[in-house]
Amino acid sequence: MNDTPYDTLTPDAVLNAVDSLGLRTDGHLLALNSYENRVYQIGIEDDKPVVAKFYRPARWSDAAILEEHAFTQELQEREIPVVAPLAFDGNTLHNFGGFRFAVYPRRGGRAPELDAPDTLEWMGRFIGRIHALGATQTYQHRPTLDITSFGETPREFLLSNNWIPADLEAAYRSVIDQALIGVRHCYERAGAIDLIRLHGDCHGGNVLWTDDGPHFVDFDDSRMGPAVQDLWMMLSGERAAQVRQMSDILMGYEDFFDFDPRQLHLIEALRTLRLIHYSGWLAMRWQDPAFPIAFPWFNTQHYWQDRILELREQIALMDEPPLWSNA
Repeated sequence: MNDTPYDTLTPDAVLNAVDSLGLRTDGHLLALNSYENRVYQIGIEDDKPVVAKFYRPARWSDAAILEEHAFTQELQEREIPVVAPLAFDGNTLHNFGGFRFAVYPRRGGRAPELDAPDTLEWMGRFIGRIHALGATQTYQHRPTLDITSFGETPREFLLSNNWIPADLEAAYRSVIDQALIGVRHCYERAGAIDLIRLHGDCHGGNVLWTDDGPHFVDFDDSRMGPAVQDLWMMLSGERAAQVRQMSDILMGYEDFFDFDPRQLHLIEALRTLRLIHYSGWLAMRWQDPAFPIAFPWFNTQHYWQDRILELREQIALMDEPPLWSNA
């Protein structure tokens, strides 16, 4: 693994890459908030700015990236508000200076007000439309969100590479193993669940809201998984509040796609897997110089103490009934 995967991606290289597509950059470049990839807003002479995403080397195969591009383009063709990559000479994935990149139209907007019932219903309608198309075929080159990829693999990486402080290792090992047992029990209670193509990282930061409604951006983590993965990250607050929020979301969602209520058993399991995966992701990327700067609190004694407490809370939550008792 390259410890400095972006060391040659200089501002000139970024601008030259975009120029290579026939666009005429005006020299203005703004780095946007992204760590897995590198993403820039770039000014274009006599036209609107564009956004260029430079993919982390060796993370995805070309086929996996193109599957995601095809999905978003098909969504866009059906007038579902997603931001799909622009095509140049019929291609959406490009190479320059050893980097693969894609160019997107810039879309403005604000964070959605996820405490507003009308907003949640509106979001639900569009996610339902995304899932209705996502269910029509399967990814062949992108992974599945499952216990192995989001739980067992990061657990093994963290423990086998000595990321946990010695005095906390026994406690962490015990609690993560208990948490994964809880995740498996949640999946067992849910039973056989259909897997569909998802957005995969559908939180408020990946939704741009305008007066015309939402635009969904950044399908980089799109993969196969249970539909509820794209719904639970919009929930917040106490249990009663989350029940109301899910009801509002499903009010719009089920206008376009049927929701299997057994998936409600998976909400806390998926939240647990996301927490485990996040720690593993930070550890796996720590040699990238951008990560210690952006996440200085990672791998401190306090960080791992908090993770132990967090997983203990999740173990308790996974033992509770799902949001709707009749699920």
